[in-house]
Amino acid sequence: MAYDAVIAETIGIQGANGDVIEAYSARPFDGAARGGVVVIHHMPGYDRESKETVRRFAVEGYNAVCPNLYHREAPGAAPDDAAATARANGGVPDDRLVGDVAGAAGWLRSLPNSNGRVGTIGFCSGGRQAFLTALELDIQGAVDCYGAFVVGEPPEGFPLRVRPLGDRVGELRAPVLGMFGNDDAHPSPAEVDELEKLLQEAGKEYEFHRYDDTGHSFFSVDRPAYRPMSAVDGWQKIFAFFAAKLGGEA
Repeated sequence: MAYDAVIAETIGIQGANGDVIEAYSARPFDGAARGGVVVIHHMPGYDRESKETVRRFAVEGYNAVCPNLYHREAPGAAPDDAAATARANGGVPDDRLVGDVAGAAGWLRSLPNSNGRVGTIGFCSGGRQAFLTALELDIQGAVDCYGAFVVGEPPEGFPLRVRPLGDRVGELRAPVLGMFGNDDAHPSPAEVDELEKLLQEAGKEYEFHRYDDTGHSFFSVDRPAYRPMSAVDGWQKIFAFFAAKLGGEA
């Protein structure tokens, strides 16, 4: 069921180390009990596309919020400038990301109509970060949209200083939905195979979907990489996953 009346606004939330950071929230304009979704933006930053995704979840019946992960580096800066500053610094440190998403999840759970259940979804670098939150936080589901370097090392000269997470798969605390393009280089199909094998060996709950003739950023409607058929099917899978994991009470 879609909800025509939603409230969307910029807010401040308490993130890592008690810092107050900017975030964008949207939620249905009624009092029904709802699950929450933390949207983790892609490497290009806290931009229009990320905010549209937050509003999309609200229309689908979720409370949603996207923390600005680059707020500290470039408060008030345009998304491209903030992203460039963050890349120059090697990206968002993992411990800070976990703290910021924990703050966003806490904000969602503090809402009067929260049912206590929270999921995360991330795109690009945010896909890896969503997987990381499933290792670190009390959440009920995580969606990894083409997150690179969950397994595999970044190539030399790559702007993000991150380590792979494959050796931690046994610590996974939440089910994972993965969405991947078979023409992607980061993550490559071989890396997706490797991650799937690790999840199977660890006996973890996961669901992977892979799309032919599809590369990175295939959900991004304003980019040449957009693949409508893959994205439409992908959104159907995402909403089905969250309906199953975020309904009811925690």
